[in-house]
Amino acid sequence: MRMLNLALQGGGSHGAFTWGVLDALLEDGRVGLEGLSGTSAGAVNAVALASGWAAARAARRDPREGARTQLAAVWNAVGALGSLGSLQQQFIRLLWSGWAPEVRQAWTGAGWRGLVSPYQSNPLGLNPLRDLLERQIDFGLLQAQRELKVFVSATHVPTGKAVVFGGAKLRLDAVLASTCLPMLFQAVEIDGEPYWDGGYSVNPPLSPLIQECSSADLAVVQLNPLRRPGVPRTAEEIQDRVGEITFNASLLTQMRAVDFINRLVSEGVVPPEHAKSIRVHRIDGEGVLGELPASSRVSADPAMITQLFEAGRAAGRSWLAAHHDAIGQRGTVDIGRDYLDDSRLHLQSAPPLRMRSVGGGFRSWLGRLWRKP
Repeated sequence: MRMLNLALQGGGSHGAFTWGVLDALLEDGRVGLEGLSGTSAGAVNAVALASGWAAARAARRDPREGARTQLAAVWNAVGALGSLGSLQQQFIRLLWSGWAPEVRQAWTGAGWRGLVSPYQSNPLGLNPLRDLLERQIDFGLLQAQRELKVFVSATHVPTGKAVVFGGAKLRLDAVLASTCLPMLFQAVEIDGEPYWDGGYSVNPPLSPLIQECSSADLAVVQLNPLRRPGVPRTAEEIQDRVGEITFNASLLTQMRAVDFINRLVSEGVVPPEHAKSIRVHRIDGEGVLGELPASSRVSADPAMITQLFEAGRAAGRSWLAAHHDAIGQRGTVDIGRDYLDDSRLHLQSAPPLRMRSVGGGFRSWLGRLWRKP
C-alpha cells in the first residue's frame, strides 16, 4: 500500500473542505496514512480522524470507517450549532476564529483601540469548541494509540515560536490552543505557558511529518489560496487578503526549506542515507474556496458546510485519479513555481555557492535536521 503523510491547513469552517478530502481518501482505501499534522481547524480534523480510527481499531471494526464516522460527527455538531438562534450563531462565529462582523467593524472604525479584550468580554473563558471536543473525542485513546502519528501546532505567546504537540501531550488544551485567536479568546495555558492560534507561526507544521515519519510522501491539504487576482479595495477585502497572506507565510517558508534540502540530496551534498528527499503533493480547493471571501470562514451555516464537504470529496477523488500512481515515485507539486520567492531573481548575478566543498560538520548538521528514519 502506498503511504502518505497529511498536513492539514487551518481555515475556520473552510475546514469542512478538508473533511471532504479526508473522507474521499479514507473511502478509496488505496492509500495508507502514517502521520497527520494540523493547525486550527486542521488540528480538529486530525484528532477527529485519529480518534475515530483508534476507537474502531479497539472495537475490531474497520478503522477507516471509524475515522469517517468520527469526522462526520464532529462536523455535524458544528453544523448543528450554526442552525441555532442568533445568539448561538454569534458564538459559533467566534468558535471558527476569523473576523466576526462586530470585530471587523470595530477594527475598521477605531483601530485596535476600539476593540474589547477577551479578558473583558469573556472573563469566564467560555469556548464552545471545548464542549464539542469533550463530547466527540476520546483524548485518552488518542494518546494511547500508536498507529497514526498526530501533531498539532500552536504559537507560544512570549516568544512567538511555533510549538508542536503530539503523543502524550496531545490533550484537549493543545487543540484549543491551536484554534485560539487572541482577540476572541483568552490564551490557553499548557503547563503554565500561554498559547495562541498556531496559524501565526506554522500553518500547518511539516517538520514533524518529515522528521518523525518514514514515508517521504507529504500531501498538504491547503485552504488559503496562494493567489487571488486583482487588488483588494475595501477595508474588508484588504483585511481578508492580509489574513490569507499571514496564514500562508509559514507554509511558503517551510516549502523553501523542503526545496533546499531536496536539492542538497539530489546534488549529493547530503548522502541519501543521512537524509531523504520529500515528495510533495497538494490537494487544494482554490477553484471553490478562491471564490469565497475569507470572511466566510466564520460561517457555520450547515448548507455551506455540506457544500464544502462535497467539494472536498470531489477534490480528493480527482487528486487520487490523477496522482495515486505518483505516490512513492515523485512529487506532484512544482515547489519552485508555487512557493519560492521571486526575490531569487535579484541574486542571479552572484557567483553560485560551491555547496560540495562544505565540511562534514555542516553535512552532519543537515543530516540530523532532515534525518532519514
